Amino acid sequence: MSSLTASENIVKKLSLIDRFLPVWIFAAMGLGIGLGRAFPDLGSRLDTVKLDTVSLPIAVGLLWMMYPVLAKVRYGELGGLRTRGKLFTTSLFLNWVVGPLLMFALAWLFLPDLPHYRNGLVLIGLARCIAMVLIWNMLACGSNEVAAVLVALNSVFQILFYSVLGWLFLTIIPGWLGADVAAFDVSMWSIAKSVLIFLGVPLVAGALTRVGLTRLKGEAWYEQRFLPRLGPTALLGLLYTIVLMFAMQGEKITRLPLDVVRISIPLLVYFVVMFASAFFLSRKLGFNYEETASLSFTAAGNNFELAIAVAVGVFGMSSGEALAGVVGPLIEVPALIALVYLSLWLRRRLFPTAGNAVLPRRFGESPFEESSR
Repeated sequence: MSSLTASENIVKKLSLIDRFLPVWIFAAMGLGIGLGRAFPDLGSRLDTVKLDTVSLPIAVGLLWMMYPVLAKVRYGELGGLRTRGKLFTTSLFLNWVVGPLLMFALAWLFLPDLPHYRNGLVLIGLARCIAMVLIWNMLACGSNEVAAVLVALNSVFQILFYSVLGWLFLTIIPGWLGADVAAFDVSMWSIAKSVLIFLGVPLVAGALTRVGLTRLKGEAWYEQRFLPRLGPTALLGLLYTIVLMFAMQGEKITRLPLDVVRISIPLLVYFVVMFASAFFLSRKLGFNYEETASLSFTAAGNNFELAIAVAVGVFGMSSGEALAGVVGPLIEVPALIALVYLSLWLRRRLFPTAGNAVLPRRFGESPFEESSR
């Protein structure tokens, strides 16, 4: 199959929202900036009613964009960890040691003079991917079983460790390096509270939804009928949140466009380095292509929904941390699509026994069903 045909297949398998997500994000940004200029007091109106420290309209968007993602997770797959210890130990090392350290290093390397954006990148680095990775893995012909377990594993680890690592990387380690942390010192509890609200609540809701509906209607109905309808609403929730955030940050963005560029550069470097490191480490450890692809995309992707929620909850809607979180998905989508092409190219050259045909699924077909390739 030619590379052109492969590229066409990959793009066609994305939904309309996924395929043009950068366009929709730019449109949401523009709409938000327009609303902010048309209604200068919109920010104060949004803050009239709050959930914890976040205005209620924003909190609704943050919770909704997390809920469909967590309703997709097959938490029962965690039982498979016992039979694949080496593979999942490697994933944990990549996701919870290499990823946060790499993003921390890149943030300080590229943004030494912009601590608020730097903090936002650190929050992104700690938020491991539990959503779009299923799509990238599917398009790259990775193992759907492995991806499902890794998503469940990362969901649990984020509940347990996100607040601890956030406090460590934002407050403790910068102090060790001699940096002035007084301006952005945050407590572990302030991060934990945001994680419990904006990850814990939708995680419980998503798990209860899966358990309740699969018992009532069956696994096949849930995967093939319910999730394809629910899943796209997560991106709508993200776009809704971006509109409101940019309505409050529009003046800053139009005044400082180069800041957005500076945030984007370390993100691009991060995606490429994480994917390449995970791919070649996995191959060196003897994993097959399907396992290697799943590990690599899980390591390279990030949960921007959580990073945005924590940034807003801890630092505020109009903070530089929140802006960095919003820039994240704008860069991730084209970068990860390019890495899908790279993964399939590496498959043909490094894993000849895996076959050369590129056969992504029909979009909407359950990503958890075992591949027939």
